[in-house]
Amino acid sequence: MSSSTQSASSVANAARRGSPTSRRLLIGFGWLFFTLFLLLPLLIVVSQGLKMGVGTFVDAIIEPDALSALKLTIIAVVISVPLNVVFGVSAAWCVSKYSFRGKSILVTLIDLPFSVSPVIAGLVYVLMFGAQGFLGPWLQEHDIQIVFALPGIVLATIFVTVPFVARELIPLMQEQGTQEEEAARLLGANGWQMFWHVTVPNIKWGLIYGVVLCTARAMGEFGAVSVVSGHIRGVTNTLPLHVEILYNEYNHVAAFAVATLLLIMALFILLLKQWSESRINRLRASAAEE
Repeated sequence: MSSSTQSASSVANAARRGSPTSRRLLIGFGWLFFTLFLLLPLLIVVSQGLKMGVGTFVDAIIEPDALSALKLTIIAVVISVPLNVVFGVSAAWCVSKYSFRGKSILVTLIDLPFSVSPVIAGLVYVLMFGAQGFLGPWLQEHDIQIVFALPGIVLATIFVTVPFVARELIPLMQEQGTQEEEAARLLGANGWQMFWHVTVPNIKWGLIYGVVLCTARAMGEFGAVSVVSGHIRGVTNTLPLHVEILYNEYNHVAAFAVATLLLIMALFILLLKQWSESRINRLRASAAEE
């Protein structure tokens, strides 16, 4: 490489890096913003939850209504996330592997929960399945409870978490193309063999990342679930709703204790997200080198 080329390259690198002062200012501003608006509020939540001691903290978590809320939250996550995985993989497969009429409409519908308020989503389910709703009389005749029961909570959770798996897999599967699947088909593999032995290994880390995001969103959902749950204490309250009720009752220590439990669960999900994201970046880097 000539000296002029090296000089131009070093100038370009220096321009990209910027001056040391500007870098320090930007980094300092980033840490300041993170500390004031993210870290400090979380520390306040934990400190308030432990304000009356560890015993009071534990009592607030193992209290029957809190355990019921925890159980309901886990049930909603365990049901909604696998269903969204099935839908997300299917939608990503259709969008990335095939061209068909209405493809852009399908992609738009996948993104719909990002733009629609969760409260509106909850109201839609109430209008459909509530006692005065479109299907309400028929459901009452057959003794089927959707709204103010577990099915309504699961439906609301599914709605708000629909995009996460699909949106993570669509660009990944589009980037990979169809060459490997076509090669497997030429070698005699059927559809399921092609999917399990070719497609799944290629998307597994992206799928894990989407599942982690979907789980985190389902676990913390408030708006849509609040509308369809009816706020029946110990029956239809998830952890976020239980925190709201405790806070409205001025039981602040218990509210912050349960909020701390939610925070711990969210941090665990965040660690899984970072782990899966690092694996995805590593695989992309190795693929680029090849």
